[in-house]
Parts: sequence; structure tokens; C-alpha cells
Amino acid sequence: MPAPLIKICGLTEAATLEAAIAARADYAGFNFCPPSPRYLNLSSARDLGARAAGRIARVGLFVDADFGAIGQAVAACSLDALQLHGSETPDAVAALKQQHGLPVWKVIPVAGADDLAKAARYAPVADLILLDAKTPKGALAGGLGLRFDWSLLAGWKAPGLWGLAGGLNPANVAEAVRITGAPLVDSASGVESAPGVKDVDLIAAFCQVARNAG
Repeated sequence: MPAPLIKICGLTEAATLEAAIAARADYAGFNFCPPSPRYLNLSSARDLGARAAGRIARVGLFVDADFGAIGQAVAACSLDALQLHGSETPDAVAALKQQHGLPVWKVIPVAGADDLAKAARYAPVADLILLDAKTPKGALAGGLGLRFDWSLLAGWKAPGLWGLAGGLNPANVAEAVRITGAPLVDSASGVESAPGVKDVDLIAAFCQVARNAG
């Protein structure tokens, strides 16, 4: 099994972006959801996007954002992909792909086996399905360190390219890849010393362990 692709999500500073690049992560995630402790404003996004250009792919995370706000982020950061973490419909995914000509990732929150069936609804239009732990009602989407039962993926037939998120950290990412065979792993809070505060050593450790898990 090949090593999974690696995404470090919620980067907000040059030093931690450089750490992700040095650790050979494949994707840098920039969070454009204002309530999040990992929120990146457009000015900072412009700076980080320019620093990342040609060195690591830039993925913008949005939660039920209007198309205008997404367009502003795409322009500011020169994003390489869009990650939709809210209740966006398949039609919205298709419309954003057409509008920006960029790959679109759709996050599917998972708590039980029934949630996996939702992935098939988005497979025809999404370029990647990202399975994440379902958050409690009223909580922010993602970045809470929650994980779902990875054994739910035993025998699951992925409808296309997919990835795994939710509670992944240097201590458990190898087990996650072994159990699920995920072709992409995504960490946010799992490489932080506090909410929204990335740790360069944890980023390096996560990438090393994930890369050796293939």
C-alpha cells in the first residue's frame, strides 16, 4: 500500500507553514470559517498563499460560505482546491467547480455506518470525499480532536478518491492508515499545542509517521 497523502489543516503562520513544507506534507489547509480558532483573514491568507506557491498545494476550508466570500479567498490566496465542510449540496459543489475551475473536496461527517452512504451522493461532483468525525450539535465543524470508529470502513467501497480526518495525531495515524487504508490523512488539532496553535515538532512527527505508514 502506498504512503498516504498528507494535509496539515488550519495553518495561520509562516513558521508552521514552513514546517509543513519541510516535513513534505502535500497540502496546506487554510481555514476561512470566522468562528474557528484557526480562522485566516484575507490579508494573512494572501501572504501565506504567496509563500506556499509552487511548494505545497493550498486548500481553502469553508463552512456554508456564500460564493462571494469563497471567491475572495480564492483570489487572495490563489487556492488550489476548495474544501466544503458544511451542508453544501451536490449542486453547490458542481457550481463552485464550474465557477472556479478548481477541485472541490466535500467533507462527510461520520458517526455511524449510515453516514457513509452520503458519500455516494457527492461522488459524481466532488473530486475527493473527506470522512471526518461528526461533531456535536451546535459545535464548530471539525478541529475538535474527535474521531469516529474506523472499523466502520472495513469493507467500505469508496465511491472515488477519499481521505480521513478527525482526531488524527502522530500517535494514532499509523493505526488509522492500517485499519482504513486511507489514501489521504488530514490533521488539524492533532498537531497543535493549544486550539489553533500549531506545533512544528508535532507537524514533523505526524508527517514522518504518516509517510512511513504506507
